[in-house]
Amino acid sequence: MKQNTALIVGAHGVIGSNLASHLAALGNWDIVGLSRRGGSSQGSVRHIAVDLLDIRDARETLGGLHDVTHIFYAAYQDRPSWAELVEPNVAMLRNVVDTVEPIARNLRHISLMQGYKVYGAHLGPFKTPARETDANHMPPEFNADQQDLLEDRQMGKSWGWSALRPSVVIGQALGNPMNLAIAIAVYASMSKELGLPLRFPGKAGAYDKIIEMTDAGLLARATVWAATDERCANQAFNITNGDLFRWNEMWPKIASSFGIETAPPLPMSLDTIMADKQPLWDKMKARHGLADTPYADVSSWRFADFVFGWDYDFFADGTKARRFGFHDFVDTEEMFMRTFSELRQRRIIP
Repeated sequence: MKQNTALIVGAHGVIGSNLASHLAALGNWDIVGLSRRGGSSQGSVRHIAVDLLDIRDARETLGGLHDVTHIFYAAYQDRPSWAELVEPNVAMLRNVVDTVEPIARNLRHISLMQGYKVYGAHLGPFKTPARETDANHMPPEFNADQQDLLEDRQMGKSWGWSALRPSVVIGQALGNPMNLAIAIAVYASMSKELGLPLRFPGKAGAYDKIIEMTDAGLLARATVWAATDERCANQAFNITNGDLFRWNEMWPKIASSFGIETAPPLPMSLDTIMADKQPLWDKMKARHGLADTPYADVSSWRFADFVFGWDYDFFADGTKARRFGFHDFVDTEEMFMRTFSELRQRRIIP
């Protein structure tokens, strides 16, 4: 018998898929992955399809998960406005907790994946470095509501919770609407295919602001650490690579890794200019012998526009995690180069 049973909610995203891989490599975890589309079970990872917005489906599908010891919540439902994000994202977490917590006799921890939205980073210039002790901003904000839910449910219980707050998470998962690495890789590959230099497409002013990233593997290690170290119970942690950069220095290095030059930045919406690139993508797949990856699975353009639109500093203080005992770090330039290399090895890009 494995020591622990993990329930990963949102198992196919950049965060959830890397967390599943990390837990599987540790060897002492049984892993149940939840998502709308399910998937084939492999090794210690069993996938279950469930609609978490449907409480009846949640109860019927998850009602037998008596052995869960740790819930890792990394699911997300997008909506057109900040206010509309609240109801579905809080409801999904509530339905998981309402269904699993009463029947999981040995439940020890619930891990909540958040982000810098807690600090209002998505709204405009915010206090930097952001710290876990910073006051909440005016709602609506589903991240804060989710944490309130866990804090209320934990009172008097033997299990604890943690809230992980990464920056932009960099990983390889396909078909994810928030995958910056894929967006950059495809944008750069298409620029090269068309004989164009790589122009930074973000807002004027975003090119020289300070920013940071979070490697998906680093985040997975931090998530398990926070869920299994008793010192971390009922705490929030910023999780970052540990270094800062500006796009004006990183962008030429990215271009060089694709064998192309840069040109002066030109503000443009990738969501708009890449909308007609399906035929180009199909030609690239045929010409370079790429994997048959649907264009929709590599089209995280809206998210890339969002990130490249930050014309203000975007970073948080990561020292609390180090004070509590997590000392891992990742070089962000190396992370980008490694991710692009892995995408080439998988034949996702030329």
